[in-house]
Order: sequence, then structure tokens, then C-alpha cells
Amino acid sequence: MSIATPPENDDQEVTDPVAQVDAWDEEELEEESVLQTDESAAFFGSMAVHVLIIVALAIMPLRTFTDKEAVVIVSPPVENDPEPLIDEVIYSDVSDVEVGANSTAESDMANASAEMFAEVAEIPSPIELEESDLGKIEINRIFSQPMAPMDRLVDQKGSVGEGETGAAGAVDRLTFEILQSMEERPTLVVWLFDQSGSLHRQRQEIRDRFDRIYDELGIVAEAREKEAANRRDGIDHDARLLNSVIGFGDEVTLYTETPTEDVAEIKQIVDNIETDNSGVERVFTAVKRAANNYKSLRKSRAGNGPMRNVLLIVVTDERGDDEQQVEDAIEICRKYGMPVHVIGVPAPFGRRETLVKYVDPDPKYDQTPQWASVDQGPETFLPERVQLSFTGNFEEEPVIDSGFGPYALTRLAYETGGIYFNVHPNRNVARRVRRGEVAAFASEMEYFFDPVAMSRYRPDYLSPRDYVTQVKASSLRNALVTAAQLQPVSGISRPRLRFVATDQARLSADLTRAQQDAARLEQPLIQMAAILEPGMKARDEEESPRWRAGYDLAMGRVLAQKVRTETYNAMLAKAKLGMAFKKEKNNTWVLEPSNQISVGSKWERQAETARMLLNTVVEEHPGTPWALLAKKELEVPIGWTWVEEFTDLSPPKANNNPGNNNNPRPPQDDQKRMLKKAPKRPVPKL
Repeated sequence: MSIATPPENDDQEVTDPVAQVDAWDEEELEEESVLQTDESAAFFGSMAVHVLIIVALAIMPLRTFTDKEAVVIVSPPVENDPEPLIDEVIYSDVSDVEVGANSTAESDMANASAEMFAEVAEIPSPIELEESDLGKIEINRIFSQPMAPMDRLVDQKGSVGEGETGAAGAVDRLTFEILQSMEERPTLVVWLFDQSGSLHRQRQEIRDRFDRIYDELGIVAEAREKEAANRRDGIDHDARLLNSVIGFGDEVTLYTETPTEDVAEIKQIVDNIETDNSGVERVFTAVKRAANNYKSLRKSRAGNGPMRNVLLIVVTDERGDDEQQVEDAIEICRKYGMPVHVIGVPAPFGRRETLVKYVDPDPKYDQTPQWASVDQGPETFLPERVQLSFTGNFEEEPVIDSGFGPYALTRLAYETGGIYFNVHPNRNVARRVRRGEVAAFASEMEYFFDPVAMSRYRPDYLSPRDYVTQVKASSLRNALVTAAQLQPVSGISRPRLRFVATDQARLSADLTRAQQDAARLEQPLIQMAAILEPGMKARDEEESPRWRAGYDLAMGRVLAQKVRTETYNAMLAKAKLGMAFKKEKNNTWVLEPSNQISVGSKWERQAETARMLLNTVVEEHPGTPWALLAKKELEVPIGWTWVEEFTDLSPPKANNNPGNNNNPRPPQDDQKRMLKKAPKRPVPKL
């Protein structure tokens, strides 16, 4: 049979169907072979991977991997690791001063503190998380902060602004601190007394309190025989409470070579402390010496008695003449864990000096009060109060309580975990204290403030370097501190207000002289306002109520006194142009204070700003020195107004009785009077 073939076609390729099927079969076989090969490879590869994983998991428990990036330090090894966890801890200006095993001091102190703090299992919270190259590391900062040395770890800073009316009240409060210390371990109390004459009665007041201290602590001061073995290094290491006395003036004197528990001996020593009339008080030098003398008691005394707590109690009524030693005193007291309590005086608000009422302590001499200037302030490292005057003389301004002690002494107590007591016998927050009410040896302060209200306004107890750094970082703070360092500025406090206008030439001359007096006051006020002006933009950013109150008061008072002085000048200039009396009889122009300003819109705007700032101080900071001064400034009108009056210019009538009708003074026995009068001694340097 023949099969017909189709004709050839150049445009269409002729394909054999059988051959094509055969070709397809061959291609499918080749692809299937490749797939089978790939599946086999994948199978064996997967099997190899799983085998490796199984083997790895099987041997994993046999090895321990250390991941250096996952370090969590919950609490430093207090007893065994004397190395600091952090290379450098910057706190105030005391570099690397830490207690406990983190101390960078000598190894013996680190070991001693480690033993002391190892008795406490409490871990303070919260624990801070800090970012580092290794991730988040929990670091316990217990040893990076200053703290009281009595292992309580509650308040890591001291207490300031404790108001008392007498030294006895402060001693009663300190009795509790001594008791708390004795509950932990035997304690040494070092009493450091200012030897100035103004502290004579206060020393006696504290001396009379020693018996009560021992009674309240449950210690009977009896003479008892002790074996020689009980006294090692000359110190009775079995006594629960020992005392030591140091006096300081121009020199520092240790009155107890060996600490004693004999109350009678301590009282006798205090009675016999000599008065130092040099006028110099080296209080910080005395604190350093006390810390150095008794630092050995803060170390481990294996085989030679237990470690003791050491409390320093400073009694003084001045700020100290060796303030440059305060950082060293803080460093050594923190290093050996010795809190410094201060029975001191309140610093006058924004002032360096105040007057103290001195009465001769010897009754054989004249007991008439005398007044002497004493350095008791200010309460801050640099003055933060602009020196403006209501009276024309800043030194005559009323002295008011700052609510805190002088900066350096208060910082010493604060940084070492102690307490600063503001002692003033006339403390009264309800009313003004008049000069006649001031007790002997007390400073003249007219106003005091509630410690609770003042607690929000605590000064910045920073090192000088840190204080200056923070001040420079704020335009408001920098402006206030800069203005406060200027010389005292007096506003127009006693201006001439009456001008007789019978003669126009004479009137013009009188007005010109008054203008010249006012012009001399304008320039320092303009300068002070220009210094304070940059701080206005930072008012809303300032978070500290103390700095806000200080700046608003300063700027408000400066603007008020500036406007008051400049508008006085402008009103005189207006009068020189000529003013007509409404009543023909009148012949005198009188300038009276007024809240209206009629001589210029610029002064009106500045007056409104001044009132706004002063009212803000009164409303936002009640019961503070700033509010008191703001109220006084607001009570004085800012502007002026002219009022016409009549002045009788007729000559005075002649005296028709020229004879002296005064009764003669009765005769006095001057010699007898002199015999009764006690001799008077000058006030010693206080």
C-alpha cells in the first residue's frame, strides 16, 4: 500500500510525528534523570545537616560558653573586691571619694569599710540601668553616693534647715542620733567648740545638758575600776559611749588626749575652755584634725577592740574663716564615714555679715548690750540676692533669716550625712522680732520663716566648680549671680519733694540740683537692669523655685526702682517748663508718690513688668524671704504726681520770753554714781 505524501511547502516545515514523539520521550527521560540526581543530592545534604545538628546538641551540655556581653552585676562583692566598678564617679568636687569596698583610698580603709557594710544585707532601690557598649548593665550605686556612716542607708544626704530656739533643743535631737549609733556599735562623740566670746553661754548650755544625754541613753556615769587589759591604746574599748573635746579659734586644741566616758571630766573641760579673742575661727581645720585623730577607730580592730562609730558635733556661731578647707574636710569625713552635725546659726538672707548683741559674760563688768559685726553668711556659695536698698544704705536694711545656715558649714553637714541646726533664741515665724527683744549673744534678725515652707528653697550644696558650671549653663542664673556681685545700689529713697515757687529762678535751680542727685542713681540701676535682662527669656525654663523667686524679685525690684528714679527726674524736668497753680494762694509744689505714670509710655511698660514680677513672687512663693521683700517693694508707689500747697514764708515771731525757764537739774553725786557703775570693757573680736 502506498502512502501519499503532501506536496512540499517552503513556508511550513514538515515534521515526522513519530520522530517527534520519540524526541519528546528522550527529553523527558533526560529531565527525569536530572531530577532524580538533584533529589538524591538534597536528601543526602539534608541528612548530613541534621546529623550535625543532632551531634552538636548531644555534646552541647559538655561545654560552657561565656558571653562577655551579658554581664549583670546585681550587687558588688563588698568584702572581696576592692576595685571600683566604675572608673570614675564625679560627685560634686570630691573626686573618687567612696566608702566601702569600692573605695579608691588605701586598701586598709577599703577593708575596714567592707567589714562595716557587710553587716547590712539590704540592697537599696531602685537599681539603675545604664547603657554601655556591652548592653544594659545593672549597677548598684550604693557606694557611689555619700551617706551617713551608721549603716542605716536610709538618707544618703544630711538634713538642713532644722530650726531651734536653743542649743539644748539641738542637743536633745542629737541624743537620738547618738542612740541610733550606739545600737549599731560603740560610739565616740567628738565635741568641737568655738572658743569665741560670743559662744560662752552656749557652751555652758550644752555643758549642762551632758547629764541628761547620759541619762536618756541609759548610761550611768560611775567611776568603776577596770583591769589594765580593758584599756588598749589608752582607750577604754569596752565603753559604749566615749567623748572627746576639741576647741578651735586661731588655733586648734585637743583637750582630751584620751577619749573618756566620764561625764564629770567632760563638763570640767568645757568649763575651762579659754576664750579666744583673735576673732578667727578655724572650724574646718578642727574637723580635719578630729577626723585624722580618730580615723583608726573606723578600721577593723581584730584582737584590739571593736570598730567604733565616730560622730563629730560642731558648736559655732560663725561661718568659719578657713572655708577653703571645706572640700578637704568633706573628703576625709566621707572617706572614714564620720557624720558632722553642726549646732550653728541661721545665715542672714543674701548677706555676709550681721550684728550680734554682746553682753560681757563676766557680771563684774558693765552689762550694757553692745553690738558687733559677725560673719554668718551668706547661705549660698555666691550671693544670689541683688543688693538694693529701701533706705538708701543696704547695710541698714532689715536683716532676715535665710532659712538655712552658712554655705560651707551646711554643705559639710549635708555631704557627710549630718544635721545642721539653725539655732536662734528669738525664732518666731508669726511676727517681726524687734531689736529690744534680741537675746544676748544672738544675731539681730527681724523675720524668720517656717522651715516646712522653706524646704523647697534649699540652696544648691554643690562644689564650687559644679555650682559655677550650673550657673553658667543658665542665662537666668548667670544674670542673677552677676548682678548680685555688684556694689550695693540705692534707689531714690530720700528725694527732695517740696519746691517753693515764689522765685522762678530759684525754683529752677532747686529742680536742677534735685535732678542731678537722681541722675547719679540712674546709671547703676540701668547697668543692673541690663545685666538681668537676658534672664527674662529663660524664666519659663527654670525649674528651681529658689532660682525663679530670686530672679523675679531681683528684676522686679530693679525695674521698680529704676522707673521710680527716672520718672522722678522726668517730673522735675516737666516742672522746669512751668506749671500754673490752680489756687492763687498756693506757692509750693510737692511731689507725692503715685501709681500713675504720666511722663512716658516706656516707663509705664516697665512699671507693669515690675508689678507683674513682684506679684508673681508674692503669689507663687508665700512665706519666704523673697515674698516678704516683694511685698515691701509693692507697698512703695512706682510713679509720682505734683500736688500744690501753701507755704507760710513770713518770718517767725520774736521770742518775748528770752529767759531760760527750764528747771535746773537736781544735783547729782557724780562720785557716788561712779562707784556704783561697773567698769566697761570693749567688745572682743567675735
